[in-house]
Amino acid sequence: MTKASDLFVECLENEGVEYLFGVPGEENLDMLDSLSRSKKIQLILTRHEQGAGFMAATYARHTGKTGVCMATLGPGATNLVTAAAYAQLGGMPILMVTGQKPIKKSKQGRFQILDVVDMMGPITKFTHQLASADNIPSRVREAIRLAEEEKPGATHIEFPEDVADEQTDSTPIKPSLSRRPIAEPKAVRAATKKIESAKSPILVIGGGANRTITGRMLTQFIEKTGIPFVTTQLGKGVVDETHKEFMGCAALSANDFVHSAIESADLIINVGHDVIEKPPFFMKDGGTEVIHVSMNTAEVDPVYFPQIEVIGDIGNAIWQMKEDIVPSGSWNFDHMYKARAAEEAHTATMDDDMRCPIYPPHLVKVVREQMPADGIICLDNGVYKIWFARNYKAREANTVLLDNALATMGAGLPSAMASAMVYPDRKVMAICGDGGFMMNSQEMETAVRLKLNITVLVLNDNSYGMIRWKQANMGFKDWGLTYGNPDFVKYAESYGANGHRITSAKNLQETIDKCLNSEGVHLIDCPVDYSDNDRILNVEIKDLSAKV
Repeated sequence: MTKASDLFVECLENEGVEYLFGVPGEENLDMLDSLSRSKKIQLILTRHEQGAGFMAATYARHTGKTGVCMATLGPGATNLVTAAAYAQLGGMPILMVTGQKPIKKSKQGRFQILDVVDMMGPITKFTHQLASADNIPSRVREAIRLAEEEKPGATHIEFPEDVADEQTDSTPIKPSLSRRPIAEPKAVRAATKKIESAKSPILVIGGGANRTITGRMLTQFIEKTGIPFVTTQLGKGVVDETHKEFMGCAALSANDFVHSAIESADLIINVGHDVIEKPPFFMKDGGTEVIHVSMNTAEVDPVYFPQIEVIGDIGNAIWQMKEDIVPSGSWNFDHMYKARAAEEAHTATMDDDMRCPIYPPHLVKVVREQMPADGIICLDNGVYKIWFARNYKAREANTVLLDNALATMGAGLPSAMASAMVYPDRKVMAICGDGGFMMNSQEMETAVRLKLNITVLVLNDNSYGMIRWKQANMGFKDWGLTYGNPDFVKYAESYGANGHRITSAKNLQETIDKCLNSEGVHLIDCPVDYSDNDRILNVEIKDLSAKV
């Protein structure tokens, strides 16, 4: 016979779990004791459940394996809600394990008790309360299977403390071997015929394409055909963005240079489209036709109703299309190349500005120059995310981690921490606004304790800058969005990290270089100036016509 909590840990080990991120409570003590004897799973104790969830999700994004996090009942479980939504919308497989009071005999009434299973229902793929130790193997196996099945997402198991103390003769269930279904050859043939007969096709690469070998297949397709490509924010890096066929990232919803390139196409090959992102283009009756290539059929709405769907494993579908297609000598991409040249020229007029506070285009330029091709930047949420999405050329998949799904604040630092754990030999930088950083800044202690090598770049403008910018654009007075910050250098040092303050544009480059090439946790307090956001970001199509 085996104690239930020991069996639960054995099941996690059986699934290949390496880390369990979390903040345990009284109701998790049986499981915590079982974890203490595990030779395969390392407990990563965080300072807040949200940080644990963000770390688990980022681990999952990098590895494709389920990230596991733990919290107690009540407030511990509610603190995981944002991380659950982050993983669910962002397509990252996680399993959340929460504790609960005894369910068979309890003397504490309703103290701390919420219906956590019901609460998690709308934001997970699977949620279940364990009522018997005998069911642990099947429930853990099912939770992880569903978490990793396309589209990946969040799952949840509630583990009551009386169940955790039970004895059982159940044993772990070995994961099954599975293969994703492949696209129907007839659908592939219909798609390639449509592409061959087009005059000016374009590829749009979305978040669903950010899987294993898909990037390699897409690169081969682009090399064979010469068809230009653009990305969404979550599709950045799937194909090397220094490639000559890269036309830009759809960081805005409309009216940017990249949209001029998309609108010049007479056929859009939309790979890995996910409706959780802001649409990179809008369909209309009688407009440009769309081929939808994805694991899942299209979610049709008034601005998205593709004419051809190629459904199945995306990497295999693109390989089939590459093998079948005969490039056309009549394709013309001149307008797309002109749009890209106009965008790069427009950006070049701004990125050499050496003022301090630092101007965003210069910031992006310096970070790109200092980061190696496989370096990882983890962006929190704010207006700077648009600048990086638009102007930072990603060289590899999952080297620009940003949230264009839930678009939550507070994930930048925990994401960088998990990235440094998965890839200890790569350069990792968290790029956070002062508002987002302070939402989970307590995890600086966790990073120092884990002896991670990360650089945390805090963009300091003493305000919720993106909302303040939109407030001004809507004609409202500047009110209610400014605050004071701590001395970030001293704040970092109080955790045992290294603090740095930027005093000039030249100092920025020197400091980033020093931090990236030094061990330990480094925080850089960087004053930033968003005063010219409108001049760069609010580009009207009517202005483009003269430039493109």
